[in-house]
Amino acid sequence: MPQRTEDGSFTFFSEAFGEAFHSRLGARAEAFEKFAQVTRLATLARQFVEPDSPPIHLLDVCYGLGYNTAAALETLWAANPDCRVEVMALELDSTVPQAAIAPDLLAIWSPPVQNVLRAIAQHYEFCSSTLQAHLLIGDARQTIQQVVAQGFQADAIFFDPFSPRRCPQLWTVEFFAQVAKCLSPRGILATYSRSASVRVAMQAAGLHIGNIPLPDRGDRRSHEWSQGTIAAWSPDGLPPLSQMEQEHLQTRAAVPYRDPSLSDSTAAILTRHQQEQQQAPLESTTSWRRRWRIV
Repeated sequence: MPQRTEDGSFTFFSEAFGEAFHSRLGARAEAFEKFAQVTRLATLARQFVEPDSPPIHLLDVCYGLGYNTAAALETLWAANPDCRVEVMALELDSTVPQAAIAPDLLAIWSPPVQNVLRAIAQHYEFCSSTLQAHLLIGDARQTIQQVVAQGFQADAIFFDPFSPRRCPQLWTVEFFAQVAKCLSPRGILATYSRSASVRVAMQAAGLHIGNIPLPDRGDRRSHEWSQGTIAAWSPDGLPPLSQMEQEHLQTRAAVPYRDPSLSDSTAAILTRHQQEQQQAPLESTTSWRRRWRIV
């Protein structure tokens, strides 16, 4: 059943993972603010000046309703209608993008993007002179290996699984290592998560990390310090973490999830993580929160 968010766009609730696909503040807004904008797609599009310029490559990890890909295409083609794009998307459940192409749900996107979302949901691909898009259905831990084998190098990676506690298998050191192989030297990976364990897993994959600052929307509570994380091979241009966030990476909350075989169950990954946290000689997260007066 579609659920309306505060910006008027709709999201869905996953019974399997016990979470909504998007923030209640706005599904469409989230796709732009946390993914399309922070990966600097408009700048990339404006750099596409010659007909033989290489296409802009996007990797959408956990395609879901297709909102991140849609926001990316809207951003790219608004900046430069002639730029060519290649999209590789990963999704576990094919019924999710199919449910998202109901007319009322598609109305938030421009007609060309609506056509793309329909084709991807129905045929798992879209091909035109300006866009080549492919949707791979299955466990992303396996389908990412197909992307790696193709040598796909993304200028932007949208990393949007359900939360680490609900879907730990896609937030592990080992999975990030696979995803990082698909990030081009100039590329940026974006995720809504500000979790210390996620950030440390990204660093373990060799990436530098930065903060996605919160939009200026009035007073913030003490626990609101970031709306996500971006990562790249170079630290240049990444908004730095605050001292508080840096210290967060030295607490037990920063112990990353692990899945050595890329095939463990959710329960096995959570149990391993809990045991490693208990054994880690690190500051407790409670102590860190108390020091920084986070309630």
